[in-house]
Amino acid sequence: MPIDAQTRLVTLLGFPVEHSLSPALHNPAFDAEGVNAAYVATPVRREDLAAAVNGLRAMHFLGANVTIPHKQAVLPLLDKVSETAEAVGAVNTIVCEGTGDEPLHLRGDNTDVAGFVMPLTDHADTLDAGSATVLGAGGAARAVVYGLLTQFDLDRLTIAARRPAQAESLAREFAPWARDTAIAATAFAEAPVRASRLVVNATPVGMQPDDGETPWKEANDFSSGQIVYDLVYAPRETRLLREAAERGATAIGGLEMLIGQAADAFRQWTGREMPAAIVRAAL
Repeated sequence: MPIDAQTRLVTLLGFPVEHSLSPALHNPAFDAEGVNAAYVATPVRREDLAAAVNGLRAMHFLGANVTIPHKQAVLPLLDKVSETAEAVGAVNTIVCEGTGDEPLHLRGDNTDVAGFVMPLTDHADTLDAGSATVLGAGGAARAVVYGLLTQFDLDRLTIAARRPAQAESLAREFAPWARDTAIAATAFAEAPVRASRLVVNATPVGMQPDDGETPWKEANDFSSGQIVYDLVYAPRETRLLREAAERGATAIGGLEMLIGQAADAFRQWTGREMPAAIVRAAL
């Protein structure tokens, strides 16, 4: 779709942003759906974040995505945030609400949760009354833990981190959402991978250029009946996923979460469904 005086802009606020796939996700989707919008990635330093957020209002943007290092810092700069974003403590999507005749209101959401959950919905029967292990206790793990506790009826959820105190802190913070799920924390090396129906890698280990690495070197702990989900999307098949699949486990790559979180953001900006097949082909 040609850019004209009616084109609305969507941007990615982060630093750095040169590696982002978001323009390749959203621009083909805007074009296919006939949405007069364009997506760009803008590098924003920490000290410039408030000015950049105010710029969304001043220039009547359609919306924005937020990435490292701004996902937490952006919260107090917004007019309101969703329950999900407040619980996770991070915003990755901003929706600019209002018209050109009035000041825009900025609503923050966290679509990482919906993106993470999306490829697991077909496996709900496997997960219900089962156990899950999350490797890592950083920012990515927060969306994973919240999604698992609020969307599935797990029997047990274990968070494993190289710094056990970090895993314990995360477990305590999300305990109010655990309902009937027992939530525990452990040292990384003691993660109950072999006994878990779902194993999620929420660490960057295995990401390019270090794609020969894996967060879990005991490949024989994987077996059929398990689901192994790696949030890393570059490379598309990580060593973790390859070794798990070789032993019969169902492997889910991070590209599925990437597309899922983008689709939820696209829906909030445009009111339309993202054309998944076109986006996959573009990627």
